[in-house]
Amino acid sequence: MNPQMKRLIASRLSTLLVLLVFSREAGAQGKPADTASTHDKTSFQIAAPWKAAYDVRSDIAIVYGMNGSFPERVKSYRDRGYNVQFMTGIAWGEYQDYFAGRFDGKTHPEDGQVRQNGDTVWHGKGVPYVVPSPSYLAYMKSLVKRAIDGGVTAIYLEEPEFWAKSGYSDSFKKEWQHFYGFPWMAQHESPEATYLSSKLKYHLYFNALKEVFSYAKTYSEGRGARVKCYVPTHSLLNYSAWEIVSPEASLAALPGMDGYIAQVWTGTSREPTYFDGVEKERVFENAFLEYGSMLSMTAPTGRRIYFLTDPIEDYPRTWDDYRRNYEATFTAELMYPTVDHFEVMPWPNRIYQGKFKVENSDSLQPIAPDFATQMQVMVNSLNNMPLSGNRVNGSPGIGVLVSNSMMFQRFPTHKGYEDPQLSDFYGMVLPLLKTGVPVETVHMENLSFPGTLQGIRVLVMSYSNMKPPSAEVHRRLADWVKKGGMLIYYGRDQDPFQGVREWWNTNGNHYRAPSEHLFRLMGLHPDGSEFYSFGKGKLVVVRKDPKELVMERGGAGRFLELVKAAYTRFAKSGRLQAKNYFYLERGPYTIASVMDESVSSEPLSIAGPVIDLFDPLLPVLPAKQVRPGEQAFLYALSRSAAKDHPSVLCAASRVYEEVSTGHSYSFLTKSPSGTQNSMRIALPAAPLVTKVTGPDGRDLEGVSVSWDADTKTVLLRFQNDCDGVRVRIEW
Repeated sequence: MNPQMKRLIASRLSTLLVLLVFSREAGAQGKPADTASTHDKTSFQIAAPWKAAYDVRSDIAIVYGMNGSFPERVKSYRDRGYNVQFMTGIAWGEYQDYFAGRFDGKTHPEDGQVRQNGDTVWHGKGVPYVVPSPSYLAYMKSLVKRAIDGGVTAIYLEEPEFWAKSGYSDSFKKEWQHFYGFPWMAQHESPEATYLSSKLKYHLYFNALKEVFSYAKTYSEGRGARVKCYVPTHSLLNYSAWEIVSPEASLAALPGMDGYIAQVWTGTSREPTYFDGVEKERVFENAFLEYGSMLSMTAPTGRRIYFLTDPIEDYPRTWDDYRRNYEATFTAELMYPTVDHFEVMPWPNRIYQGKFKVENSDSLQPIAPDFATQMQVMVNSLNNMPLSGNRVNGSPGIGVLVSNSMMFQRFPTHKGYEDPQLSDFYGMVLPLLKTGVPVETVHMENLSFPGTLQGIRVLVMSYSNMKPPSAEVHRRLADWVKKGGMLIYYGRDQDPFQGVREWWNTNGNHYRAPSEHLFRLMGLHPDGSEFYSFGKGKLVVVRKDPKELVMERGGAGRFLELVKAAYTRFAKSGRLQAKNYFYLERGPYTIASVMDESVSSEPLSIAGPVIDLFDPLLPVLPAKQVRPGEQAFLYALSRSAAKDHPSVLCAASRVYEEVSTGHSYSFLTKSPSGTQNSMRIALPAAPLVTKVTGPDGRDLEGVSVSWDADTKTVLLRFQNDCDGVRVRIEW
């Protein structure tokens, strides 16, 4: 078991013990009693009050927004047994009170983020993105106070976002003078001004979260409780691609900060990327990298992370499109077996009550019953998803170095240097990922934490798209190489940000580029692509920008050869496995994805018997074929713990109050009212009596029962009710 896995399992042991109290199938079939007031494994966020139509039955209801109905909304979810928490955005005046003068009698137009042409950057509904001034932070604290007074157990301040295109407001200029001690510089005028502007944006939201979270902890402790504080945020990759600056990895070490929600979904992961000269959407691959980058900035610190995905997205598309890409992002999030906490969806009312088109139609339609059933099976599996010591298959130990400074060079560009679609990053990862290598990202900002580089055998890096925050980064990298690490550096070091006024060219340092400082620490002057020795390790430098590896057809061949040589000959890590798929087993769950544009176009065959959890009818298959471009989510009956006793294996509902006798099995099950339930249940023998009753005690109509003798499982289908449907089976 790798050290990271040990650390994360230890940090979650208390949570697992709680879950096991309510478990019949340790780690795989945890089914809590119907209170859920303190459980925290799964969540959803919601601005609307509780309704039966979208009563998702996760552990946590994160109530969004502090408008006049906040107490009533909190009560509506608490009365239904939810652990109720609070979320709001920190980068905009969510309720217009601050900008309308209803907070302190002032309208604060100076605090909006402003573009070069003087236009305000709007979040929507007449509220701008904010420069977090002291008065704005006082406003945020007032919201946090009201939430804590309302009895919530956690505070989420989401999306600390400063747009790269902004930075021209009076408030920002004032903050510049205070932070740097010299007058504001227009970011479009030079690379240095751009870099300094981004660093300040980064600092402002780091400081904002630090101050508000400190207040939340102090105030809640004064009331006899200590709320937890989380930051829901997009990944570093997405913010860099979308030209947004945010504190990202630095928050992981922030006192008073308990963890993140990794906001990864179709809307972020469908951002087009280049590979083999072609620009297009690569949703699974991008989602895999996004979740990985979120985990890598959290894991060394021991903070908790929730993985989020969304069955739909903000941009209106077809239900068919949503479904395909939901499967891709859902599969990607499960590929990280050290994460077992999930936000199962945002805005369930939008999903269950919204209307979108289907393919080849112009009419808006509500969610199809089959998709709702499939989604609920997927969501309820997350309530039971165990941690696992297994790893996704493929050659482990290959990492790519990233830094928050990736966000600093995106806008505006200078001197004709472009990095289309973040290709200087994707050039180092997509060739590996498409070859079936589960490449990891390593955050520079976490190198001071023990274990950040544990398990990494080959590290690839470039300064074409980022810069090191300190000389200490290089000392730690050099020490890692000296102890046996293999470092591959790609870059021409000719982008205009190499010469910005920073530590490598000030205070007695005179390096033309930051990489020169790193190489000097190793006593090397590399000028070619041969491997240089330093201690027990090796360094190779290739004077090519990584974007060339993916923007040019066939551009990655030499890169893959170098990685293979470093991995097999020098790191002595065995053969670098080339394949077109990823595969992972987590308890009884099997997760797989087969990629196109890979080393093979062959499908992946997975032996059964397995239950297909992407199929709303939950069929038992003798084998599952997964073709390129497809994913699979399966329940392997051979790995089920329910071999000798009755158990719900999978369902489009959450199960409570299980009771087993010698010849009967009963339980209560809940899910959004009006949706169709499918349940696959393991039984010792064929059912003789199956009784399904609604909340009023009457037998439900339209119940379907189908026995599979080969696997001793029964498929039970009926209409869900949020107040509970009781099932009793006798054999």
